Amino acid sequence: MPKYGFLVVEGPHDVEFVYRLLSPFGMERVRLEKDLDPFFLPMIPRTYPPDGDLEVRMPVPLFLKCPTHAIAVRSAGGDTRLVGAVEEGSFKVGAERLTGIGILLDSDKMQPPADRYATIRDGLRAKGFPFPDEPAIVSPSPPRLGAFVLPDNRSPGTLEDILLECGRQVYPGLLARATAYVEAASQDSRLKGDDRKDLRKPSGRHKAIVGSMASILRPGKAVQVSIQDNRWLRGTTLMIPRVKAVQDFLADLLELTPPAAPAAPSP
Repeated sequence: MPKYGFLVVEGPHDVEFVYRLLSPFGMERVRLEKDLDPFFLPMIPRTYPPDGDLEVRMPVPLFLKCPTHAIAVRSAGGDTRLVGAVEEGSFKVGAERLTGIGILLDSDKMQPPADRYATIRDGLRAKGFPFPDEPAIVSPSPPRLGAFVLPDNRSPGTLEDILLECGRQVYPGLLARATAYVEAASQDSRLKGDDRKDLRKPSGRHKAIVGSMASILRPGKAVQVSIQDNRWLRGTTLMIPRVKAVQDFLADLLELTPPAAPAAPSP
């Protein structure tokens, strides 16, 4: 029987980020329901629209599997829904049967990452999930519990800060051009106040740069498609300290070990 894990993240970009970090452990996407471990069947919604809202996307997690593990990664659709998503998903499958339950969240609010985590932690504890006092700590009792506040549990920022570090390594020219483009747009007096409202947010500039790069790498596609398909999180970028820290956290939480290297051919 595989070990089961459940991860809740803020949005679809974070889902693909997790997928890329878990791929080196042999994790593959489950695309067909017939290939899904029956353990996770209760997480698949069976009615539409969810909660009667025609504009809400169906909350179907990304399911991953390898010979030793089966993992569900759910986008909560925003930071205010993280606690509810953890509670709902864990209840459906039985929290006691999970090896690990984890959360990835951003620290893009006007408060220190530790305070941001404390708000989520206290909400989870009120629901019966005794998450550790600090982020990046994994509780040992089954299920293992822990949260990581992007980008590094200390600095304000978002996933895009990590992606830009990766972009400097694998797409330096594209990053430079995208940065210049966003900088020029931010100074364009022909754009009205509402046009630049999101760009002026604390994380707006970095999100715009990543979005601009993704639109070149995968024209007409969402940023999460570029994260899945392109070289943001492959090879040497996985050794960038901030990236490695998240990957190590997930491995600890879910009790993952890298797949064994193939044996050398006989002489």
